[in-house]
Amino acid sequence: MEAAAPHNPAEPAANSVELTVTSPEQMRELGRRLAKLVRAGDLVLLSGELGAGKTTLTRGLGEGLGVRGAVTSPTFVIARVHPSLGDGPPLVHVDAYRLAGGLDEMEDLDLDVSLPESVIVVEWGEGKVEELTDDRLRIVIHRAVGDTTDEVRQVTVTGLGERWAGAGLTVLSA
Repeated sequence: MEAAAPHNPAEPAANSVELTVTSPEQMRELGRRLAKLVRAGDLVLLSGELGAGKTTLTRGLGEGLGVRGAVTSPTFVIARVHPSLGDGPPLVHVDAYRLAGGLDEMEDLDLDVSLPESVIVVEWGEGKVEELTDDRLRIVIHRAVGDTTDEVRQVTVTGLGERWAGAGLTVLSA
């Protein structure tokens, strides 16, 4: 993985980093590195085209956190909880793709109750769960679309709120 300049100059460089990922294994490794930064109470929003690597990144995050169970796409069950096998936080993995509404539609998931003791990752969560907390990590994965086998992804990781102000996101590019 190689770091590049921040994608959006309107976002503060101190809490934003752009990475180039060239394979699914590198995406998983990015998730494992991310596990070293997150802690209980963190909300991570993932966005990107279908097949961009959101679940692959989350799989690596689960490996890094040492959680139980295979991390797979929760598209049809909406959310999966992966308890920690050690003393770390559980991982709550949500796929909001089929949910049209905002936080009101997701109330039954009790994300607000789970947030303080868990790391919550929401795929397709933009515009749906931001009300949970001002402090969140936004990860946008860009890939070539159309008839392509190109594995290259541009990943922009942006920390929002006080929690991420000095989090040192550049360690993700190591």
